[in-house]
Amino acid sequence: MTQKSAASFRKWRQDWLTSREQQEPRYGIIALSSVRNSLSRSVFHLPHRHPSPAMSDSPTPNPFFRPFPAPFLRREFLGLMTASWGWTMVSSYGADEAPEKGKGPKGRGGRGGGNSSEYVLPEFLAEFATLSIILGRATDKTMTFSALAKETLEGYFEIGTVPGKYVIKTAVTSFQAGEPTELLLGELTPNTEYFYRANYRKPGAAAFTHRPECRFATQRASGSTFTFTIQGDSHPERPQSSHPELYARTLQTAAADGPDFHICIGDDFSVEKIPTTSPESLAAPYLLQRPFLGLIGQSAPVFLLNGNHEQASLYNYNQVDERRTVAIATQVARNRLYPTPAPDAFYSGNTEALKDIGLLKNYCAWTWGDALFIILDNYWHSPALVDSGFKGEDARQPRGEKGKSRGNKNRDWWGITIGDAQYQWLKETLETSGETYKFVFAHHVLGTGRGGIDGCGMYEWGGEARRGEGTFAENRPTWPLPIHQLMVKHKVNIFFQGHDHLYCQQEKDGIIYQEVPMPSDHGYVAYNEDRYQSGTKLPSSGYLRVTVSPEQVTVDYVRSYLPKDEGPDTQQGAIAHTYKVRANSA
Repeated sequence: MTQKSAASFRKWRQDWLTSREQQEPRYGIIALSSVRNSLSRSVFHLPHRHPSPAMSDSPTPNPFFRPFPAPFLRREFLGLMTASWGWTMVSSYGADEAPEKGKGPKGRGGRGGGNSSEYVLPEFLAEFATLSIILGRATDKTMTFSALAKETLEGYFEIGTVPGKYVIKTAVTSFQAGEPTELLLGELTPNTEYFYRANYRKPGAAAFTHRPECRFATQRASGSTFTFTIQGDSHPERPQSSHPELYARTLQTAAADGPDFHICIGDDFSVEKIPTTSPESLAAPYLLQRPFLGLIGQSAPVFLLNGNHEQASLYNYNQVDERRTVAIATQVARNRLYPTPAPDAFYSGNTEALKDIGLLKNYCAWTWGDALFIILDNYWHSPALVDSGFKGEDARQPRGEKGKSRGNKNRDWWGITIGDAQYQWLKETLETSGETYKFVFAHHVLGTGRGGIDGCGMYEWGGEARRGEGTFAENRPTWPLPIHQLMVKHKVNIFFQGHDHLYCQQEKDGIIYQEVPMPSDHGYVAYNEDRYQSGTKLPSSGYLRVTVSPEQVTVDYVRSYLPKDEGPDTQQGAIAHTYKVRANSA
């Protein structure tokens, strides 16, 4: 490539990016509304109507908004690059340059690009956008149904314990457009698989549309064998590394495994492409995900974790500007639009309520079969900024003059914390558990940085300081052990995390640190693999299928591909890696 053509290309690209950054993304906005009131059927119970979020006449700009270029066809990008540079092989990263293997653009896992308003289900799955059904709050005797209709519908459910034979029929109820309706199905039998069918129609229509039969299970008894699934960061706001058809294929394949529940590890609801801070606009990422997560959520209760890109954090909440508004609105949207569990007789968790939010519902624990499940939150209990923040404010790289990075030397690593209350709850939960297997989930070690066991020895997680800036005893005087050592003591089997956008299985002190792959990356890249100095490393896309039996746990990495990318060595549903964990000895 000549110097003249290189300069011409750089000027074209800069002019194009500048022109696109002046355009706002076209998110489809659906107003938040209250949860519907009670059904006149004893088997179902509905919560009282929740007040709608306060509305602003003049929404303020979103401080986390990152304008992005509109998408253009991959073949146009390939043609341009081939003509200018003579390239013939380029991964599909939209407007961003193809990353170096394992690093991603700017080492950040593929930031930027595309228009999320076009991130929709494939046409043949449009029915799941018409009516999204997501299960949640599963217990031994209850299941919560959350129904969200695109336009006003009316419908009912039929439920039974034998496929095709339904002994319970609910009353017909109205599903108002854009309003989540929660139905609590009670008086169920523990350790039982149920089958149900949803039926709906437009008001006044003669016939109901019958959805395909779905299943769910109540809490498994000790000695049972069951399966659950986990997805990593889906990032629908990044079209260079997230494809809607691939994401849908991943969720459909996971649903076919018949999991008892599905766990999202975080960074599924980024607010970075939302231009204003109204409750409606900040709810858009949560509404966008409803049809997708409904593909598996209609038969497997969904559990959500906050990632760093949701910007739901104590640090933002404590500010006096738009950051507080974003933190409040995103957490409220999450808990309104998804059936997230609150502390009760079945789930333990965070009992603290915050002004303008109520219960955070951000960390919890429950038992299922012979396993204990613990979900931790990295962001709602740290007064210090954990990861990326306001208009480039970044805990990882504080900015110096003229935007030059000062690196990490001034970072408050000891200030980053899960908080004393969450730590003491974690300690008590582990101490009082007699389950054979123990699984812990968080978005990432410390909620920031990269790597698994490569970073688990640092600060409150492992007790060490990189530059001798204080000791664990000085900085956590009420904690008997760092988090990793606490998990070792109580024989945690696997710690699951996301954030780094690849598959990697590592082990330290008897604990497996499992990085969960992206479910939607059509570039099939192992981002950040250079930050993992050991272990089995593989690229995305896919999900984890975990089968728990009394004798062992089997973890499968199940691959997912677009139809055009399938071949003899790239088959949808193929197992790329598997391993087993034996039952803990007494």
